[in-house]
Amino acid sequence: MSKPTAPWRILLVIGGGIAAYKSCELIRLIRKEGGTVTCVLTEGGSHFVTPMTLAALSENEVYTTLWDLKNETEMGHIQLSRQADLVVVCPATADLMAKMAAGMADDLATTLLLATDKPVLAVPAMNVRMWQHPATQRNVAMLRASGVTVLEPDEGPMACGEFGPGRLPEPPVIWQRIRQALGGDPLADQPDFADAIHRPLHGRHVLVTAGPTHEPIDPVRYIANRSSGKQGFAIAAAAAQAGARVTLVAGPVHLPTPPGVERVDVETAREMAQAVEQALPADVAVMVAAVADWRPETVAGRKIKKQGLAPEPLPLTENPDILAGLAASPRRPALLIGFAAETNDVIPHAQQKRARKQVDWIIANDVSGDVMGGDANAVQIVRENDVVSLPEMPKDDVARVIVERIADALAR
Repeated sequence: MSKPTAPWRILLVIGGGIAAYKSCELIRLIRKEGGTVTCVLTEGGSHFVTPMTLAALSENEVYTTLWDLKNETEMGHIQLSRQADLVVVCPATADLMAKMAAGMADDLATTLLLATDKPVLAVPAMNVRMWQHPATQRNVAMLRASGVTVLEPDEGPMACGEFGPGRLPEPPVIWQRIRQALGGDPLADQPDFADAIHRPLHGRHVLVTAGPTHEPIDPVRYIANRSSGKQGFAIAAAAAQAGARVTLVAGPVHLPTPPGVERVDVETAREMAQAVEQALPADVAVMVAAVADWRPETVAGRKIKKQGLAPEPLPLTENPDILAGLAASPRRPALLIGFAAETNDVIPHAQQKRARKQVDWIIANDVSGDVMGGDANAVQIVRENDVVSLPEMPKDDVARVIVERIADALAR
């Protein structure tokens, strides 16, 4: 099958769950990026959103029944299933996925899903117990085995009052997966800074830190970590593309400065703390840098030479906590975001760090593999009341999702 090109045609099947309201935001995002959306509303979905709302947002007819005389004289369900580039089921309820796995076709949605020859992306949303039930997990496995892409739900509080996996991922995350499924990027042909006044971060100052710090031991050696700076530079670039004035405080990395970004190069943690202070005030601070926790108490003026078999002791002292200091500052940005690179218990450690540092979000990732220095990342956005899990994607796409969420948070 040839790869579709933008503008993409999305057939959106809306299941009967409370998360159906988020389909409205998804339609807005798809159309904002140049795609077209045709909606199929199930009977259950109609209890949460109306055909009139979906028609107004999509500017297309909304289909609700298999028994429409006008459409079905022309086999409308077959045409619907074949005209799209991608079929998206959102929300995909437990009932709807069970019918899909069983090959049932007792309404318009299930009939066109059985008749389509196009890729299908299902976005589950349901109670945590329903998601974890062996029947649901069996149905998910069957759908994936048959070629359907089934996303993992987010973890967080639910309308029923329970907490756990089962929440519908946020619309920007779903949109990123739609782009991946279609194999392209509708933003690629847009100029980065055209019409910046209409971009969502126009007039905002975004402060980003990136890369490692180097803490000198002597003129030759230093304490450092494996951070490449790629994720921080990608966030700075995405914020600039969204119209923000961006200050990027960069540790010692060999990366080009993103267009439209003011770059301040530093080496040590203390230099980074000073540069961050000088960059204030800012509306948003995204502290991506992997700052060394410790530095040598003293720096030798000459290279330290070996003295026998045992190495000389290297007394260390703690570096300034830039993130916690910024959280306690009277010039604290309205939105303060930290990063947590973890090798185990990623979400619990990130939740503890968010509370300890008194920041708004912690963006956590598992760095036990080759994330540091690599070009892809899978992160968890940990906020006060929920956790949003992003699938693994290129770091530029991770940055774009984060910046979209920043813009949404500032707009409230």
